[in-house]
Amino acid sequence: MKEGFRQSMAWLHTWSGLLVGWVLFLVFAGGTSAYFREEISLWMKPELHAATAAGPVDAAQAAALALRHLQDQAAGSPRWSIDLPSEREPLLRTGWTVPQPAAAASAPRAAGERQRRARFASATLDPATGQPAAAARETRGGDFFYRLHFDLHYMSAIWGRWIVGFCAMFMLVAIVSGIVTHKRIFKDFFTFRPKKGQRSWLDAHNATAVLALPYHLMITYTGLVTLMFLYMPWGQEAVYKDDRATYIAEVFPSSSGFTNQRPAGVAAPLAPVAGLMREASAAWQGAPVSRIVVSNPGDATARVTLYRYEGGKLSSNQSSMTFDGTNGKLLGRAGEDIAPASETRGVLYGLHIGRFAHPLLRWLFFASGIAGCVMVATGLLLWSVKERQKYAKALAKGGRVGFGLRLVDGLNVGAVAGLPLAMAVFFWANRLVPVGIAERQATEIACFFWAWGLAAVAGLAWPARRMWQAQLALGGLLFALLPLLNPLTGGMGLATSLPAGEWRVAGFDLTVLALGAGLLAAAWTVGKRKPAAKPRAAAAKAEAQGLAPEPRLEAAGAGQ
Repeated sequence: MKEGFRQSMAWLHTWSGLLVGWVLFLVFAGGTSAYFREEISLWMKPELHAATAAGPVDAAQAAALALRHLQDQAAGSPRWSIDLPSEREPLLRTGWTVPQPAAAASAPRAAGERQRRARFASATLDPATGQPAAAARETRGGDFFYRLHFDLHYMSAIWGRWIVGFCAMFMLVAIVSGIVTHKRIFKDFFTFRPKKGQRSWLDAHNATAVLALPYHLMITYTGLVTLMFLYMPWGQEAVYKDDRATYIAEVFPSSSGFTNQRPAGVAAPLAPVAGLMREASAAWQGAPVSRIVVSNPGDATARVTLYRYEGGKLSSNQSSMTFDGTNGKLLGRAGEDIAPASETRGVLYGLHIGRFAHPLLRWLFFASGIAGCVMVATGLLLWSVKERQKYAKALAKGGRVGFGLRLVDGLNVGAVAGLPLAMAVFFWANRLVPVGIAERQATEIACFFWAWGLAAVAGLAWPARRMWQAQLALGGLLFALLPLLNPLTGGMGLATSLPAGEWRVAGFDLTVLALGAGLLAAAWTVGKRKPAAKPRAAAAKAEAQGLAPEPRLEAAGAGQ
C-alpha cells in the first residue's frame, strides 16, 4: 500500500484478469453465442429449414396434434411434455419418459445403490400436420456453446461449474478494481488513439470495458447468482435439511406439487386440452400457453400442467396451472404468489439468460458480449505488450525473454485467435461429418477441441506475428464461407431465406459473414504492421525465439 490505494488496485486489476483471462474469454464467447442458441441449433439442422418457413398455426390445434402423436408413440409413458411453437422455435417439440420394464422397476436395489435415471425420448413435429418433421441430423447445436460456458467439457459438470465460478469471481474483482483504477473512466470511453502502440491497446481495452460496463457487471454477478446454491449451500442445508420437496417448492415456485401422484391403474381418457388452454389464457390476461406437461396420461390420476408464455417478463419464474386430466378441474396454480427472495433470484437469473429480451435488446446483449470478448482479449495482449518493454535492453544485448512472457504470448494466440477458429470448425464439421455415423454429436465436438488444441499447440510453439495472422485469417475465411456452405449442404441459403423472410437462418449467415470479415480485417492489420528500426542483434534474437522484434507488434501481442 506504499504506492497508494489506486496503484494497489491497478496491480490487483492486472493479475486478477490475467490469471484467468483465457477461461474468461471462453466463457464470454460461449455465453454470447448462447443468446441465439435456438437459431444456431436450427441452422445446424438444415433438414428443418424448409419446415420452419411455414406460417404460424393455432396453438390449441398444434397441442391436439402433439397429444395424438404421443398417444400413438408413448402410450405407456408416465410423463409427456409438449413445447408449443413460438417466434424463435417454430416447430412442435414433444418428449416423453421411456417406461421401465416391470421387472426392472420392481427389482430391489442393493444398499447404497442409486436409483436408475429415467431415459427420455423426443420427436419434432410439423405443427400444421402433426407429422414428424424431416429427420434432422444429430447435433448439440447451440446448446453445446451454452453448456460449454458454465459446464466446460470432458469433465464433471460440478467441477466445471466450480472452475467457472472461481474465474467469474476473479472477473468481478477485476471489474471493480478497474473502476477504482481509472481516474477518467468516462473520458476514456471517448478516447482512442490509433497506431500509438501500447497506448492504442489501453484505449481499446478501456473503451470496450466502459462501453458495456453495466452489462459486464450484470452478467458477471448474475452468473454467480445462477449457481449460488452450489457455491454457498450452507443456508439451504441449515433451513431445509433433507426436505428437498419444500426447498424446490419455495425456491423454484414454478414447480407444482399436484403432479406427484402415483398411477391408480384405472384407465381414463384425457380431457380435451383446448378448453384447459382457453381457461388458463383467460386467467393470465390473455397470455398464451408455452408448454404442456401431462403426468400419468391415460390413468385416472392424470394431471395436466400448463405453463405460461412469459414473453417479456424479466423474472425467470414461470406461472403454471395444474388441472385434473380426466375432468378438467383446476387443482392449483403456481409461480404467482412468490416470496421476495425467490423473485429476486428469478429476476437476476432472468437477467443473465436474457430470454425476456425482444430482438433489438437481444442484439444489444450480443454486441455487449462481443465487447466483453474484446475487453478480455485486449487486456491479455496489453500485459504482453507492457511486459515485453522490460526485455528491450536485454534483447539488444543478446539476452532472452522470460518464460512467463513466452507462455502468455502462446496462450494468447491459442485463446484469442484459436477459439474463434475452433468455433468455425465446429460449424463446418456439422455440415461435413456424415449424417448417419454413430456418436455424431461427439464427433462434432471432438472436431472443435481438436482444432482448438492444434491452434493452442501451434501458438505455444511459435507465438509469432505470422502465427496470429495465419489463425485469424483461417478462422475468418471459414466463418465467411459458411453462408456458401449452407445451401451446398442442404440448407436454406441467403438467396432463399431473405426473400422468404426466414430471418432465423438468414441472421445466422449474415452474422458469421460479419464475424469472418472482422477476423480477416484483424489478420490484415496484423500482417501490415512493420516493426520499428532497432539493433540488428536484438532483431535476430527475437526472430530466433519467435517473439516480437520490438513492442510495436502490439497489433497482436507477438512478433514477426
